[in-house]
Amino acid sequence: MRTNLIICVAVAALLAACGQDGGRPAAGADAGVVNLYTARHYDTDDALYERFTEETGIRVNVIEGNADQLIARMTSEGSASPADLFVAADAGALWRAQSADLLQATTSEALNAAIPANLRDPEGRWFGLNRRARIVAYDSNKVQPADIDTYEEIASPRFRGQLCVRSADSVYNLSLVGALIEAWGPEKTGEWARGVVANMARRPEGGDRDQIRAVNAGVCEIALTNSYYYIRLANGEDAADRAVTEKVKLAFPSLDGQGAHVNISGGGVTANAPNRDNAVRLLEFLASPEAQTMVSAGNNEYPASPNVPAPAPTDAYADFTAHPMSVATYGPRQAEAQSLMSAAGWR
Repeated sequence: MRTNLIICVAVAALLAACGQDGGRPAAGADAGVVNLYTARHYDTDDALYERFTEETGIRVNVIEGNADQLIARMTSEGSASPADLFVAADAGALWRAQSADLLQATTSEALNAAIPANLRDPEGRWFGLNRRARIVAYDSNKVQPADIDTYEEIASPRFRGQLCVRSADSVYNLSLVGALIEAWGPEKTGEWARGVVANMARRPEGGDRDQIRAVNAGVCEIALTNSYYYIRLANGEDAADRAVTEKVKLAFPSLDGQGAHVNISGGGVTANAPNRDNAVRLLEFLASPEAQTMVSAGNNEYPASPNVPAPAPTDAYADFTAHPMSVATYGPRQAEAQSLMSAAGWR
């Protein structure tokens, strides 16, 4: 069973309140434990950890927080950190942990076989486990899919005052703009960002589901969103949200004719993992067809492996071409992306 650990304000409190054996996390190896620091918070993950424990006998201790909080915690804990595995919901977040020297290279035939090369760090410090596309929700009464079949068109004069988008500091937007810089260079991407700002129907606010609902409400005609947020609305328990997707549809624009921008959720073994072997076993389990399928069914991301078909209901939105760009390029471009977006007035 999952052990819920409280994120404490101070490391001393963490050691006192969240550990084992008298209140202190084990500094050395424990054959029966893996300590997971995760920025992914889904019910499906709980079921995954339980399944892993059933299969291996290894208990998964979980500390949850957003990626930046967990990176700061691991940094402050230093070599005494109990963290064995770090999981985040964006390649840019994994890169931030990597650039802080918080992840170590992992050599695993199972991981290399399961995860395509463009969805993992070239040096094995992290691996994508599931994919999501950053695409466009549109008002089907006013917009045709052909109107938004490229990313350029999101910023075109056709949609002046008709775009809803979340803030520039959203890691999803930073990774998208980083990918555009990689593909187009800063000059064209800067022009695109200025077009995005000119097209905004309102100041950026809320999350992706808020943007989709705003399209339905007539605030805007198009919105940037991650694919799984739309799929959740379309298949959730809330009848009003399901009704939104009767009017609002998904388009998968192409980047330079090579497919839609995709990102990942993924994980890496921490630099000071006291239970390294257990961390590798958990990471390999999360990359397995069983786990990728469970996450796709429960969280509506796409499996990372092309050999694992998306289950229902995600399969209804899986017939698209994904851009082959390496997701490892997004993180190093984030600072440039942030600067470029800020200069364009994207707040």
